[in-house]
Amino acid sequence: MFDKIYEKIKEYDKIVLARHVGPDPDAMASTMGLRDSIKLTFPKKKVYAIGSGTQKFTYFGKLDKVDDTSDALLIVLDTPDIRRIDGAKLEDYKDVIKIDHHPFVDKFGKLEFIDDTSSSAAELVLEFINNTPLKMNKEIAGILYIGIVGDTNRFMFNVSNSRTFKNVTELLQNYKLEVNKLYENLYLRPIHEVKFEGYIGLNLTFTKNGVAYIKFTDSLLKEFHVDAASPGNMIGNFNFMEGVYVWVFFTEDVKNENIRVSARSRGPIINEILTHYNGGGHKYASGARIKTMDEADLIIKDFDLLCKKYKEENNLEN
Repeated sequence: MFDKIYEKIKEYDKIVLARHVGPDPDAMASTMGLRDSIKLTFPKKKVYAIGSGTQKFTYFGKLDKVDDTSDALLIVLDTPDIRRIDGAKLEDYKDVIKIDHHPFVDKFGKLEFIDDTSSSAAELVLEFINNTPLKMNKEIAGILYIGIVGDTNRFMFNVSNSRTFKNVTELLQNYKLEVNKLYENLYLRPIHEVKFEGYIGLNLTFTKNGVAYIKFTDSLLKEFHVDAASPGNMIGNFNFMEGVYVWVFFTEDVKNENIRVSARSRGPIINEILTHYNGGGHKYASGARIKTMDEADLIIKDFDLLCKKYKEENNLEN
């Protein structure tokens, strides 16, 4: 499949790369890393990485704008479903390719490379580059490293395996990455975000069966000078709460007129529930977009029942 995708890239003079709405480090890294690799390999091609930007991820580089795409190839990364593609409509492109590591949701594109055993889309891009004539340099290697670290939470999630460590080891050996600097880009935060994280810890609500949740209003976000993406970017910092199996954040997003749902799990499979609420994702890391906090309450109840069943099946203490 890598060879077929590479030949398709060679075929087009204009290539656009897109990813999912509400980008995380992996979404940014996979699109920006592949964009820069294609540009390095084919300097005469016009290659664009598009989508809504966020101040938090400026270290990945500048996003692009593109007008006429009728003769362009679209490559969608880290996105399993059509409705979550940020900034691109499939019908506006001559050809479409999907590269993704989520469980299958929608079919789009003549070529689809899906591997839900991979730690991240960034790792898939790394393997794509390593197995084709696409070129890499230290800057691209650093971008892809950040994407892998972001989606594995510094290799603590069980999506990390010998394959992941082999790929990362080769990156470190071949490109002498300055890991401390890369981690600083990923984890350095302003003081107001540190205070906001403290607020989250103090105000989480816990259900009887092991769900932790919190709701953020727009006025609260403004009080702490954070945006609607901030809570979702912080959810991975609450991975190890004793007695908690699922934790979920609900964030009012006034700009997009919805409520962002970010959920994580230490055992129960949560993506199946969120598919019923305009969302989905990985088994243990999923999200959604809902309209009202009444829906949030329904999600909390569904997760609580899920955790109850999980505890019973695994003989866990109440």
